[in-house]
Amino acid sequence: MTDRVRDNATLQQMANDHLWMHFARQSTLHSSGVPIITRGEGHHVFDIEGRKYFDGLAGLFTVNAGHGRKRLAEVAARQAEELAFFPIWSYAHPAAIELADRLATHAPGDLNRVFFSTGGGEAVETAFKLAKYYWKLQGRPTKHKVISRSVAYHGTPQGALAITGIPAIKEMFEPVTPGGFRVPNTNFYRAAEMGAPSEDIEAFGLWAANRIEEQILFEGPETVAAVFLEPVQNSGGCFPPPPGYFTRVREICDQYDVLLVSDEVICAFGRIGHMFACDAYGYVPDMITCAKAMTSGYAPIGATIISEKLYEPFATGETSFYHGYTFGGHPVSAAVALENLDIFEEEGLNERVRENSPLFRAELEKLLDLPIVGDVRGDGYFFGIELVKDKGTKETFNDDEAERLLRGFLSKALFDAGLYCRADDRGDPVIQLAPPLTIGPAEFQEIEQILRGVLTEAATKI
Repeated sequence: MTDRVRDNATLQQMANDHLWMHFARQSTLHSSGVPIITRGEGHHVFDIEGRKYFDGLAGLFTVNAGHGRKRLAEVAARQAEELAFFPIWSYAHPAAIELADRLATHAPGDLNRVFFSTGGGEAVETAFKLAKYYWKLQGRPTKHKVISRSVAYHGTPQGALAITGIPAIKEMFEPVTPGGFRVPNTNFYRAAEMGAPSEDIEAFGLWAANRIEEQILFEGPETVAAVFLEPVQNSGGCFPPPPGYFTRVREICDQYDVLLVSDEVICAFGRIGHMFACDAYGYVPDMITCAKAMTSGYAPIGATIISEKLYEPFATGETSFYHGYTFGGHPVSAAVALENLDIFEEEGLNERVRENSPLFRAELEKLLDLPIVGDVRGDGYFFGIELVKDKGTKETFNDDEAERLLRGFLSKALFDAGLYCRADDRGDPVIQLAPPLTIGPAEFQEIEQILRGVLTEAATKI
């Protein structure tokens, strides 16, 4: 067995020669190298040089229980020794059975059936395929279209990409799976620019929900299979639902026989203070897609949780859902997920988020005194800070300015200041925060102070 390489220079060269990173400009790797993270502890990560950073994004909206949980590593090791792998293709193993039972217990309504995958994009792909298949089994084969929101991200597989509402990450892969259509999102800060009510948030929420009905009617209800919505939309910068929004969406879906899919790949498992965020907003979907924090990132897993109505055609007879993944419901991942959910319950992480979220928001809203900060929005432990060129007019940055601000300055400056988070240009420029759920008021203040210093400097560069 060869010794693992640990020195920075050698790893940088190996990465430069062989590593193709995700959603990254390889030119940056080739010209200036890449931060190499080697260790995590609590809400901090450490790079190869020993420098310490606050993980303000929980890895990628994932490490909700925090880094360095030895009990999760130990559970993974025990399961790997006992049964490292076996598929759930016509067979089963205890960890997958127990996890399906656990998830069904937490899911609302009659969402009792769990189809495992290995990540969020696959969970969305599963929901898309099942929606089309379900309507065919109902004798309504023309119901195949899906509706999602502008700037929403739902994954990179060809089907999930059709649901994603970000043209810039789709155009190079077209033609994608047909049938994806877009409606306005719930960005109340930009309501006036959409021609929507901008003074009354409830009226805006009704307006936004009714755009879904308008799209269904425009396409024809007999062609629309499902609506895919995140409880809090990630891409674009943490758009929470206005009061009454999801109540109206559920009414519309019921009226036109359209399935409602709650894409909770980010929002489930405590990010909004509930196991499933649809509970926070009072709606019961037909399917939930989830992944990321199910294991707090200690092992990969995803799931689509399905209502009894959708499962019923498969319960008897010879009908099969011809779909699956080799590593779906992996024994090690399922065992880790069960232990992770134990941690949530033992430590009251959901309750912690609900209690502390107003304090987190209040700390971030202090940044509104900076000329570059236009809006602070979000919910739970999931917030976005929109940056503007002119606060009075809400004027945003053009593409070149956003490039210089986000990639040219903010991303590196925040990291150098000790905060790993996301400076995002999908939509208007935003900084996103989604830290581990274990932090509290002291850490909120630390985040605010780092942001204040960097954003104060950023304001001098525009």
